Amino acid sequence: MNLTAQDALVIVDVQNDFCPGGALPVSTGDQVARTMTGVAAAFTQRGARVYATQDWHPAGHSSFVKSGGPWPPHCVQGSRGAELHPDLHLPDGYVNIKKGSDPEVDAYSGFLDSDLEEQLKAAGVTRVFVGGLATDYCVLNTVLDARRIGFETYLLTDAIGAVDVEAGDGERAIKQMVGAGATATTVEEVVS
Repeated sequence: MNLTAQDALVIVDVQNDFCPGGALPVSTGDQVARTMTGVAAAFTQRGARVYATQDWHPAGHSSFVKSGGPWPPHCVQGSRGAELHPDLHLPDGYVNIKKGSDPEVDAYSGFLDSDLEEQLKAAGVTRVFVGGLATDYCVLNTVLDARRIGFETYLLTDAIGAVDVEAGDGERAIKQMVGAGATATTVEEVVS
């Protein structure tokens, strides 16, 4: 696939708390981090752009169980859990997008409670390629919002991992993203 400066890789929430050993681990999180390192390098070499989102919650965020939400505390601002995975090596010039700092906004989508849409539009991006964690929450909502906004959207199916609170959630999320107009593809198909 021919990549240009109008293309962007959006790496969703590849953070310690969403990987093995974290507060809300996805079993394949370590592998997703390593895969996305290679994808980010390939995008940069071809002149495309790289964005990485981070959940960046204040202590006591509304999504936490103690505040009545569904999740254990995770990705608390400044904590080790909120840091990007140590195996995720990003190129110089990548754009970091923090989301979820509003204590009342869950911000599953990289476009919610962030300036991702403005950043992409200002850069002239028309196509986005999305991978990261977790398939059934933040990847799902980021892809759905990318389609709603009007970006041509590709889901990197071999660079995602699901929480699967209910068995099959990840597969159902992929079907929902494709149903919304995203194209399911693989890293090899995009960067080979």
